Amino acid sequence: MNTEIEALLPHRSPFLFVDEIVSADSDTIVTRHVFTDHEFFFAGHFPQYPVVPGVILIETMAQSGGAGLRLRGTLGADALFFLASVDKVKFRRQVRPGEEVRCEIENLRVSGKMIKQAGKAYVGDELAAEAEWLCLVGART
Repeated sequence: MNTEIEALLPHRSPFLFVDEIVSADSDTIVTRHVFTDHEFFFAGHFPQYPVVPGVILIETMAQSGGAGLRLRGTLGADALFFLASVDKVKFRRQVRPGEEVRCEIENLRVSGKMIKQAGKAYVGDELAAEAEWLCLVGART
């Protein structure tokens, strides 16, 4: 796993879903992640026809948004961010083992106490999922 990403996020394998930050500016963040056929959830979701669970796609987008903000220095090194709400979720396409997901995240509102973002997850040019979410920001104690 990319040590740069591990320096930006508190998540670790098997629950780290960002391989690379392609770009990050004040408005947008673009990341990528390949879901290998060895992901822990494929054993049960669904063994005969494995697909990435929708909640994992939402988590992938949220992790992408947090990693991009941390890379830009918007969030301090001791900041933790936790999902507080998820809205406007739509799943458009299944994501299968071996497929690369590109997340495009828009920063809607960011402060020291909360993060509001919207994201889209693509496989190639096909939209797989989209959502808006709110994260609360706190410090490690």
